[in-house]
Amino acid sequence: MRGKSIRMERIMNRDTGNTVIIPMDHGVTAGPIKGIKSLKAVADMIASGGADAAVVHKGAAIFGHRGYGRDLGLIIHLSASTNLGPDPNNKVLVATVEEALKLGADGVSIHVNLWAEDEGQMLYTIGEISRRSQEWGVPLLAMMYPREKKIKDEYSPEAVAHAARVGAELGADIVKTNYTGEPDIFSCVVESCPVPIIVAGGPRAESEKDLLEMVEGAIQA
Repeated sequence: MRGKSIRMERIMNRDTGNTVIIPMDHGVTAGPIKGIKSLKAVADMIASGGADAAVVHKGAAIFGHRGYGRDLGLIIHLSASTNLGPDPNNKVLVATVEEALKLGADGVSIHVNLWAEDEGQMLYTIGEISRRSQEWGVPLLAMMYPREKKIKDEYSPEAVAHAARVGAELGADIVKTNYTGEPDIFSCVVESCPVPIIVAGGPRAESEKDLLEMVEGAIQA
């Protein structure tokens, strides 16, 4: 497991155990939205601002590579859907662990929408990706979200804690999930998940300056 430990230190602060990971995979979901039209420019800003890593799709890893300055951990996102598709909640596999390693990835990520119509297939997929990640010593970030009709509140502590626990028990090294709104309430989610949790989302950045300030603020917090 030495390879995984080394890679984990490229995406998490080894002294604090904290991490700021910037999602830059929304180009597949929503197209070239404002703020991530030029991935190289954004990668420069978030690396300079102190972020630990970024999540991108396999093609973006090539034209978003900096080639100079401070290192930025690379996490390749392996699943996808578009918000114009027949079922945006159905995340399908679009890359492999082996492809990610060939691109120089420090980690891989996968998105699972629990209680969605295609939950079964997504659970199968995370199981397979977990197995491959373990085999190759690659950290796995699991984006675990309560979704669809059976969940009245996607931010309820019970639903979020369940989603996080599923990710951990299926082999994720880091879980990303919804924030329940209050530190005291969210602490019960953290306590019930045996692997590190990172919080999804944050304030929308309206400009490149806002994005840089948001990253710097998170680093200093």
